[in-house]
Amino acid sequence: MKRGLFVLSLVLVGGAMATSSWAATSGTAQVTLAANANAFIDVLDPSVTLTPTATDYVNDFVEAAGASGLRVRVKSNSSTGMSLLVRCADASPQIALSDLFVRTQTAPGSGGTTMSTYTAITASNQTLWTTGVAQGPFQTVTTDIKIQNINNYTDAGSGGSTDYTNTLTYSVITL
Repeated sequence: MKRGLFVLSLVLVGGAMATSSWAATSGTAQVTLAANANAFIDVLDPSVTLTPTATDYVNDFVEAAGASGLRVRVKSNSSTGMSLLVRCADASPQIALSDLFVRTQTAPGSGGTTMSTYTAITASNQTLWTTGVAQGPFQTVTTDIKIQNINNYTDAGSGGSTDYTNTLTYSVITL
């Protein structure tokens, strides 16, 4: 019996060696990147001070436009684009929201839109700039600021000037 088992073992091992091949073989494997749409924002100008001149007081408004405005850089890998939003959600804004206007002269991205005329800021998100395609590298979007009715904002009489400050909040979302 032991001898039969030994012979059977040799036959099985020999058969396995006889059927094994030393030839090269190949196979395939898939690598999948599950890309997510991401948007990035970089506020380049965290503040701007508008100092009215005598002419501004005659015209009853002051503005910071073009190179004097607020610059924000945005980018996204979303193939359907992104939106840059702005709002002034101050609990008690010092500049009346009906007196604070924003716009951008930055051209929209491909298939996008831009707020090209001065529009009163609100406490809710407003679309300032969009693109309908992926935006990379960074795109700089400049926000022009206009404050009207500046004669309603008086100096406290301290011999200097009185600052009235509102905070704008920018958001960028993928579409």
